[in-house]
Amino acid sequence: MRQKTVVVGMSGGVDSSVAALLLKEQGYRVIGLFMRNWNEEDVNGACTAQEDYDDVVRVCGLLDIPYYVVDFSKEYLDRVFSYFLAEYKAGRTPNPDVLCNREIKFGPFKQYAKQLGADFIATGHYCGISHGNGVHRLLKAKDANKDQTYFLNQLSQDQLDGVLFPLAAYDKPEIRALAERHNLSTAKKKDSTGICFIGERNFRKFLQTYLPAQRGKICTLEGEEVGEHLGLMYYTLGQRRGLDLGGRRGEEGRWFVVNKDLANNMLYVSHGDESPLYCNGCLVEGMNFIPSRPESDAFSCKAKLRYRQSEQDVRVTLTGGDTLRLDFDEPQRAVTPGQFAVLYDDTQCLGGGVITTTL
Repeated sequence: MRQKTVVVGMSGGVDSSVAALLLKEQGYRVIGLFMRNWNEEDVNGACTAQEDYDDVVRVCGLLDIPYYVVDFSKEYLDRVFSYFLAEYKAGRTPNPDVLCNREIKFGPFKQYAKQLGADFIATGHYCGISHGNGVHRLLKAKDANKDQTYFLNQLSQDQLDGVLFPLAAYDKPEIRALAERHNLSTAKKKDSTGICFIGERNFRKFLQTYLPAQRGKICTLEGEEVGEHLGLMYYTLGQRRGLDLGGRRGEEGRWFVVNKDLANNMLYVSHGDESPLYCNGCLVEGMNFIPSRPESDAFSCKAKLRYRQSEQDVRVTLTGGDTLRLDFDEPQRAVTPGQFAVLYDDTQCLGGGVITTTL
């Protein structure tokens, strides 16, 4: 029987390193593929992706697997970063990681992997998948704290075909232990944070490079002017830090963002009273149902309205081809336009769409 080939997306982190290790132990012919999606040097003139690439080289060398490098920086700029900027310009708070998966990792990456002879592609995401009767289902990971199905909510059936997620049955400590046991150089490497493929940086300074900031008034909902904001794009609902309003009303309670008025360039804040942050539902567009569109136009399930949130009970009403309304069983705090509402049942991610309006 011919040995099946798996092309693994290698990021230079511990998760993708162990994914490659596990697949090789399972008898696959494994190929590593490192993506360069953002071309920029740091203040010292060094390519910011070089350290990650060096770790890919070390890991692939130790595992004795071939590796390749592919540059998708143009695709990333056109398909992900342009969306990222447009959303901020429109006063919303986007999640580029979701688009990065749909438009890059399971798009051009998968196509390139096929050119390398891949029967399957794999990543180091914490999630599971099932392929049965021609239907591909995105399943929750064993490690609920690390489950990354939220970021994969926009994947289609074609994109999930031939995909493996080797980390589904592991939690993070087990992955690090495996890496140490096999002397992988990434075993103790810090998890990456920040914007997908762009990484950690001074967010305000970075954003200002691409979008000119326009200062404006900070007001309470009652109309009292209490300060000046640096640009609406720098703030998100529920934000407490960086408002520079301390001491205006004594030490009790904190200021936080409750609304943004793009038309009048006004940032609205509240002091102590969080009730303006709560809503009873939201409207969603760009809804992608992963296994299939539900037969009923109204049903109940669970939902996440941001990544770091426990699943909430919701009632779903389909309102159009890719639009729906969510009504929450309990009022939710700081539901943010631009973020993704992702639906779940007991075992799987049903899909998701972009929050447009709170109710």
